[in-house]
Amino acid sequence: MKIPPLKFDIVVIGIGAVGSSALYQLSKSGKKILGIDRFEPPHTFGSSHGETRITRLAVGEGEDYVVLAKRSHEIWREIEAESGVEIMTNTSGILMDSGLEPWGKHGSEGFWDKTVTFAKSQDISHRILEPEALKSRFPAFQLESSGKVYWEAAAGYLRPEIAIKAQLELAKKNGAEIQVNTQVEEIGKEGSSVLIRTKNGQVLAEKVLFSAGGWVKDFLPEAEKTDFKICRQVLHWLEIEPGFTDWTTYPVWMWGFGPKPEDFIYGFPSLDGKTVKMATESFVDDKHPDFLNREVSAAEQNQFWKEKIEGKILGLKREISKSVVCFYTVTADARFVIKPLAGMDNVLMVSACSGHGFKHSAALGERLAHDLALEG
Repeated sequence: MKIPPLKFDIVVIGIGAVGSSALYQLSKSGKKILGIDRFEPPHTFGSSHGETRITRLAVGEGEDYVVLAKRSHEIWREIEAESGVEIMTNTSGILMDSGLEPWGKHGSEGFWDKTVTFAKSQDISHRILEPEALKSRFPAFQLESSGKVYWEAAAGYLRPEIAIKAQLELAKKNGAEIQVNTQVEEIGKEGSSVLIRTKNGQVLAEKVLFSAGGWVKDFLPEAEKTDFKICRQVLHWLEIEPGFTDWTTYPVWMWGFGPKPEDFIYGFPSLDGKTVKMATESFVDDKHPDFLNREVSAAEQNQFWKEKIEGKILGLKREISKSVVCFYTVTADARFVIKPLAGMDNVLMVSACSGHGFKHSAALGERLAHDLALEG
């Protein structure tokens, strides 16, 4: 006997950064809600793992993102109060530029100047520091005398795995259902509804939020697939040189030391007093998440040290404690893509976030949930 599909008002496919946020917000709507994921979030196969993510308010990627960053900070605090877990830590943050050739990031040329401009226009508490003042307070950074330093009071870091887990648990508490380790194989129409076929059965939904990160490429028309690059990223934890500086007191930081997007390094305060997490960015297209090399070689680690650390950052041993792979889903202009899936007006796709999405995910999920719950 054929088993009829399960019926829901709204289904969220992919419950990572944005999906878990949307699911949590939708769970408060009183509607019948389901979240589906091919893995078991929080997991280590996507874009939202690795202990920490930077959050900042004056986002050089675009002034229109500032409202999302500000609202996300409010939501993280609300979730912390409701769940009893710590998601966001305020450390302040610094953005450094060589002052010679302006660094361009995420489709935003002159990233440092734009950050300062947005901070001023959006009334974000900040200061401009001289390089010597920076070195006096944070001697690890060997910024050249021509360098420029922006300091932001509200910046800090998020704990992505804890944030995702907390939102999923709150969603379930509010009555949402979740299916994990469940791969979606097909999305189609059945009358005015959406029919979702998984390896475990079928689901019928009035509306769908499709937030599956890089796996969105499995459901795009061929002509659109090349618009989404899958870019492998490597996170490193470097061992601290004892006695040089107290890395536990450092802010989150970003440093554009040349004009190209890859002329960049960012990092965090030490969370354990023994290691510091640092990374750069890469925009080589690996085509699909399933094709990623998840291993990090000693040669890669050595290249990271020589190209990004050596001569720039002191207070570290030349020893990398561990390295972890994640990925960005990137578009040419690095703007978020939010639109109906081709041929499916009641399936809303959100991807890519181009490597700057987690800080905005709480507010973005809230906005998407609001739109989905109110429409129709």
